[in-house]
Amino acid sequence: MTTVLIVEDNAEIRAGLKRSLAERGYDVKTSATGLGGLSIIVDDHPDVVLLDLGLPDIDGVDLLRMLRAVSQVPVVVVTARDDEAEIIRTLDSGADDYVVKPFSPRQLEARLRAVLRRTKDDSGAVAIIVGALRIDTTTREATLSDRELGLTKKEFDLLQFLAARAGRVVTKRQLLAEVWDQPYGGSDKTVDVHLSWLRRKLGESATQPRYLRTVHGVGVRLVDPDGDGDDDGDADEAVGLT
Repeated sequence: MTTVLIVEDNAEIRAGLKRSLAERGYDVKTSATGLGGLSIIVDDHPDVVLLDLGLPDIDGVDLLRMLRAVSQVPVVVVTARDDEAEIIRTLDSGADDYVVKPFSPRQLEARLRAVLRRTKDDSGAVAIIVGALRIDTTTREATLSDRELGLTKKEFDLLQFLAARAGRVVTKRQLLAEVWDQPYGGSDKTVDVHLSWLRRKLGESATQPRYLRTVHGVGVRLVDPDGDGDDDGDADEAVGLT
């Protein structure tokens, strides 16, 4: 049984989430404070964490940074904060996904499933599959509908990084740090150009995206075009990724 830890100070929201997830077969633990939640993470090792940012004892982003020092447990931030800068700050601090309140129980569970699925991919899957896209991490070959894409080394690294986090918004800063090994510098233009080349090989463009979806001002996410209904409200923008 998958264990979910809910870190949420609002008693009504906390109880509602616990009831909804328990009805769907999850083992649910809760904490009304950030430091209490951190203690549960260290002692009980839940499979995934739902984290509110507006906690009474510590800011959620500060807690996230503390958490990342001791655990790589997947974290889905659930918050009413929809400011773009806050989203970027939270993702850069280690969140695996970001959901703005209000949201439906079905959407939240879908997010949990996706995060847990990606975590398994990150921890040793030989092949990553997103829709008709298949990335073989052993042979470093990528195919789309069984057609070899013929990627360069950097294009493959970029695609693999995004596919391992399918559905999750990845910032350009993250890509520069992880794919280009430039955590303190580098040009966004480098990312834009490689994304443009990758789009061409995937048979799409910034104005007609399929797998690569731009979230304006935040970053880019890779999705299954046949399974992604954009019901989370992300707008596909073409800014800077032509």
